[in-house]
Amino acid sequence: MTISENQLETWSHVGAQQQSAATYQVIRSVLEHRDAPYAGRGFEMFLQGSYGNDTNVRGSESDVDVVICLTDVFNSDISGLDPADKQAYEANRSAAKYGYKEFRAEVVAWLKANFGDGVTPGRKAIAVPGEGNRRDADVLACIEHHRYTSYRSPSDNRHHVGISFITLDGDRIINFPKQHKQNCTTKHQATNNRFKSHVRVVKNMRNAMVIEGFLKKGIAPSYFLEGMLWSVPNQNFVADYQQSFENYLYWLERCNANELSCANDLHWLIRANSHICWNMQSFRTFLVAARQYWNSSGR
Repeated sequence: MTISENQLETWSHVGAQQQSAATYQVIRSVLEHRDAPYAGRGFEMFLQGSYGNDTNVRGSESDVDVVICLTDVFNSDISGLDPADKQAYEANRSAAKYGYKEFRAEVVAWLKANFGDGVTPGRKAIAVPGEGNRRDADVLACIEHHRYTSYRSPSDNRHHVGISFITLDGDRIINFPKQHKQNCTTKHQATNNRFKSHVRVVKNMRNAMVIEGFLKKGIAPSYFLEGMLWSVPNQNFVADYQQSFENYLYWLERCNANELSCANDLHWLIRANSHICWNMQSFRTFLVAARQYWNSSGR
C-alpha cells in the first residue's frame, strides 16, 4: 500500500508564516539599529533556510534563519582563474583590518545586549531564544564571498557572490543562499508551481519516517532534500501527488548521483568529506528508507 493522495496533499501545506515573519522583523530591527557597534559598516540581511524559501512545514523547523553579511570586505576563491588572472588579482589585493571575527564578535555582543544572556554562539550560528510570540532564531554572521571565473582588474572581472563564515572549530564554510533561493523559485515556476509543495511533502514524510523508525534523525537534512528534488527533471512533477512521488523516487533511484547539484547549482549535492555536501551513504539510506516506507504505508 502507498501513502494516500489526501495525506500527501496535507503534507504539501506550508507551515506558519506570520509568526516567522514577525520574528524576522524584530531581529532585523535590532541588528540594523543605529547604535549597533558595527553601524556604519556595509552589511545586508536576509532570510535563508525553509522560511526564506517557503518550504517550511508544520510542527517542525521552528527556528527562523537570519543572515547578516558584512559586505565591506570579502574572501575569495581564485582557484578557477588562469595564471595571468591570478597574478592580476594578487596585484590588486589588500588586507582588511576589520573582518569576519571582529564582525561576528560585535554581532554576538549586540544580540546579548538586546535579548539577554540566553543568546548562545553555536558552532555555526548564534541562537536567539524566542519569547512570547517571537520564535527561536538562528543568526548567521558572515562575510561576502567571491568565486572568481575571470579577473583583469577590480572593475573588470566575473564572480559568483556567496557568503563565508568560520565555525567555532575552525572550518570555513562557503555557500550561495541567494542563488539557492532564486533557483528554487525558478524551478517552482517551471513545474507549474509544484516544486515547493513537493519539497514540503518530502520533508513531512522524512519527519514521519524518523518518528516511525524507518530513518535515523539527521540522515536527510532539509537543505539536501531541497537540492535532491531540485535536480529531478521538471516533467516528473505532475498534478497528482502520488504519481509525482513515484516519478521522482524512481528517477532518483536510477540517476547518476555524483552528477546531482545543490539547488544553488554551484556545489555538488553529493561528495565525501565535505562540510557542504551530502555523503553518498546517507543519500542512499534515505532513498531505501523512503521506498520501504512508501511500499509499507497505509496512510
